[in-house]
Amino acid sequence: MTTQTAEFGVIGGSGFYSFLDDIDEVHVDTPYGAPSDRIAIGTLGDRRVAFVPRHGRDHRYPPHKIPYRANLWALRSLGVRQVLAPSAVGALTPTYGPGTLAIPDQFVDRTSGRAQTYYDEGAAIHVSFADPYCPTGRAAAVKTAATAGWEPVDGGTLVVIEGPRFSTRAESQWFAAQGWTLVGMTGHPEAVLARELALCYTPVCLVTDLDAGIEEGEGVTMDEVFRVFGENIGRLRTLVTDLVQALPAERTCPCGHALDGMKLPLELP
Repeated sequence: MTTQTAEFGVIGGSGFYSFLDDIDEVHVDTPYGAPSDRIAIGTLGDRRVAFVPRHGRDHRYPPHKIPYRANLWALRSLGVRQVLAPSAVGALTPTYGPGTLAIPDQFVDRTSGRAQTYYDEGAAIHVSFADPYCPTGRAAAVKTAATAGWEPVDGGTLVVIEGPRFSTRAESQWFAAQGWTLVGMTGHPEAVLARELALCYTPVCLVTDLDAGIEEGEGVTMDEVFRVFGENIGRLRTLVTDLVQALPAERTCPCGHALDGMKLPLELP
């Protein structure tokens, strides 16, 4: 186990490597196997940050194969207690065009077969998850983005699909009819696992496309997603950099108390 420590964690795409200074790359072993890749630990101002490339630096892991449990466990073992999770998402409403920034406050799980808990053996552990994201982190994200002139969508529901395929038109239309506003492939089980480790978890969602059933046309393509994400990666990286500085050094939110009073069947790092 490495002795490197960090206060804050970022789980994102490979375009985030360059936002850290004085980087050391470390390998972290976990009871759940290896994380997606070596973890980059560096500084942002006076803060230590650990970065995990969600899909691996060569994008080797599709959404349903990402080692989510290893990624979150590794971050906690490095001292991380607050996690920022930038990701690309589709919009389920035409009012959110490509380039829109959204900070959802709810999500719906439509995945299947993903390992989504650390507590599948031993004593039953049921964490509260009515509000899946850190309220302090969300408020800081909304304020930081607005201050930077990138007015975000505050709130909304992210529906997480299994992938790696995109939705059919019928599926998109059904999601939208439920009142859900965003669709992605990686927000679950990341947020659940973060809560099970008593970590703060804040999503930062960049809309790259309108989902297939929201407008006429050929539907979503990977080329479109990568193009829009690439056009906005610098702006998103700056936002995450500013947000790390805006997060409180001491947590006062409920996230750190998610496991209070529970007798855990395993020892947390």
